[in-house]
Amino acid sequence: MPDVQPLVRDFVLKLKRRKVEGSHAVARQTAELLRSVVSQHRMGSSANQAAALADAVRAVGEQLIAANPIELAVGNIVRRVLHIIKEEDISATAVGIEGLSVTVDSDDEYDSEHDDRPSLSAAVLAAHARNALRAPSLQTLLEDIPVSPAISRTASSAGDSDGKSKSGDKSSTRKLKHDVIAAIGDLIDEIDSCYEPISEQAVELIHQNEVILTLGRSRTVKEFLYAAKEKKRSFRVFVAEGAPRYQGHILAKELVEKGVQTTVITDSAVFAMISRVNMVIVGAHAVMANGGVIAPVGMNMVALAAQRHAVPFVVVAGSHKLCPLYPHNPEVSLNELKSPSDLLDFGEFSDCMNFSTQDGSLLLNVVNPTFDYVPPKLVSLFITDTGGHSPSYMYRLIAEYYSADDLVVRRKSTS
Repeated sequence: MPDVQPLVRDFVLKLKRRKVEGSHAVARQTAELLRSVVSQHRMGSSANQAAALADAVRAVGEQLIAANPIELAVGNIVRRVLHIIKEEDISATAVGIEGLSVTVDSDDEYDSEHDDRPSLSAAVLAAHARNALRAPSLQTLLEDIPVSPAISRTASSAGDSDGKSKSGDKSSTRKLKHDVIAAIGDLIDEIDSCYEPISEQAVELIHQNEVILTLGRSRTVKEFLYAAKEKKRSFRVFVAEGAPRYQGHILAKELVEKGVQTTVITDSAVFAMISRVNMVIVGAHAVMANGGVIAPVGMNMVALAAQRHAVPFVVVAGSHKLCPLYPHNPEVSLNELKSPSDLLDFGEFSDCMNFSTQDGSLLLNVVNPTFDYVPPKLVSLFITDTGGHSPSYMYRLIAEYYSADDLVVRRKSTS
């Protein structure tokens, strides 16, 4: 893929340097890059074109995930594309099987001549079709199954010449590639439009004169509150400022510009104010397979406060943030540490820079984590672009987007 490699290197560099901010932007750019990878991939003479295409995506996906392991949206999109390839391959195989017109019942004359021929079970065909990344060829699907004279006759009549066979293979290969590119395009559209179906549910959740609390700044939360305001809902919002980056200040300004009555509070005031709140609505960095949430630091404190006062804790997130991994998986990096300069102005501490004791240990350490983990038992409801779901349902929802054998993105061994 000589034409794609510069794009891959550029995006890997951006991920390493954290130049792409926000899971939405990361997910979209990852999908666009993988669409280019699929488009430029040269489909060779391999019998299993879907597997070769998936391996090309895995090769790039490994680089992207390694460049920024904390940005789980990258791995999510890579796995989504692998699932798309598999689905399109299975779909093409099913169409091919239907085209063969292999039936258990045939005309009486043929039956009388071949009473002992083996029949193809629909369950066997379905099981083979579901098998992960199997070759789209009929030979692979029917391996270990005796070939009946009916199939032999069909095969011989269908393959009158090598030229026709090769032409059909090229046609099916082009179709697979085209369908995968189109499906990735649909995925990009889904990422772009995720805010709309989420926001449409705001009017059902936010009622008149309610008080809502959020923390930091989430575009999904902002669009959700905007939608409620446009539906003439009257409500108040408490915004915890989200130290040390203070993204809550930005959200508060944006809400005020839309005419939403807003109050900024310190993060430490959440427990003091939670008794006045009807509902907590927050965004997420990622939603894990167990229904747990990786969210900006301080969110676990908000969730505990909400539980203590029986206040619903609602998480809004697009489907590109649904991660098929569990928090304990070794592939998951739950946190990263930001610069200590967010917390301390070292200019003011210049006369105290030497904190070393006689044994060389430091007396002053600064820890600035980026994320919190909120366990599923603290979450009341998830609102995604597919509707509202309980934490216990998330693993089933996530299973619709990913294949189990793609959880670890690694190229298949060729040995």
